[in-house]
Amino acid sequence: MDRIVIKDLEVFYRVGVSEEERSAAQKLLLTIELDHSFDAAAKKDDLGATIDYYAVAQRLLGLGVGREWKLIESVAVEVAGTVLREFGAAAIAVEVKKFVLPQAAYVSVRVGRRR
Repeated sequence: MDRIVIKDLEVFYRVGVSEEERSAAQKLLLTIELDHSFDAAAKKDDLGATIDYYAVAQRLLGLGVGREWKLIESVAVEVAGTVLREFGAAAIAVEVKKFVLPQAAYVSVRVGRRR
């Protein structure tokens, strides 16, 4: 299977266990790996036969507008479901990085889903 990778897409979502932490959007980095055959797109050299990674990125940049989550696990599962449903990948892996522990570079969760 072929793969499209969007590495460390910077989004700003309201996420955190406490209300105080959710009171303002914070930076998260999303890495999205999409499994999708490139055969038809390569044969035709046609964007319509593959997954438009620009459209995926734009969708995810707007996903947090007017929303909030307590857990980055919930964010990861929702991102995976949204992209699978709307963009037709065969499978997806989503990593969400959060910068909350001063002693660590980041904390992350990773989920994988198949259609």
